[in-house]
Amino acid sequence: MTRRAGVVGSPITHSMSPVLHRAAYAALGLADWTFDRDQVEAGGLSTHVGGLSDEWVGVSVTMPLKEEALALAVTRGDEAELVGAANTLTRGEQGWRADNTDVQGLEMALREAGLGEVGSAVIVGSGATARSALLALSRFGAHDVTFLVRDQVRPAAAALAERLGMTVSSRNYAHGSGAWGSPGAVISTVPSGATPPVDGWRLPEGCVVFDVVYAGWPTPWAAQWRSEGVTVARGDRMLLHQAVAQVQLMTGRNAPVALMGEALSAALRAAP
Repeated sequence: MTRRAGVVGSPITHSMSPVLHRAAYAALGLADWTFDRDQVEAGGLSTHVGGLSDEWVGVSVTMPLKEEALALAVTRGDEAELVGAANTLTRGEQGWRADNTDVQGLEMALREAGLGEVGSAVIVGSGATARSALLALSRFGAHDVTFLVRDQVRPAAAALAERLGMTVSSRNYAHGSGAWGSPGAVISTVPSGATPPVDGWRLPEGCVVFDVVYAGWPTPWAAQWRSEGVTVARGDRMLLHQAVAQVQLMTGRNAPVALMGEALSAALRAAP
């Protein structure tokens, strides 16, 4: 029997999820599995999911639908509950279950980038991905987090940080680099071009800088950091590892991490 899965969001044409999941299916010999890509606008996820046939076993959810995914689920994983957003829906006997594999994806990517125990961190942005970053950072012992934002920190992000026992502060771009501190990790969760300036911001030796953007690499922000001698980790590793967790949730099989990574790298090299 055919099993179907796919990714939804808006915009969706750029999504690399089909590359990752199809590579996994091929490696696992799942010839009767398909993975599609569907444009679904904000407010439309419940209707879309409600119209899926019984062949559908899983849905990868991207922006702007992650809060909607959590709301429509019958059961929820712990990470999804804490973050208040889900990027994965899997069908069970009682209905759809919501999980957040972004947390695992970011945690694995940070470990690959060399992050160990860290006391303080800066998160650029305060949306759903920033909340996933908070939970990932808590697994490295982070207890002091500064949100670097253009305007105000979103209440849900501040509330989660406090729930995790973190000391929370916020700084605006307008404050300038002298007010942004010397963290052990900097994670940008905003789109390319929406990052703060680099000039004058001095980071301590060993600081891990991570940009969740994976397309159009290096981003201008990453290029600026490189000119300062700082290495910036690219978001494709987070994308890979969150998809690895999704494949395991949807198929019940161990995902072929290396092969999925090779497929993603090839697709990104070929992308315009």
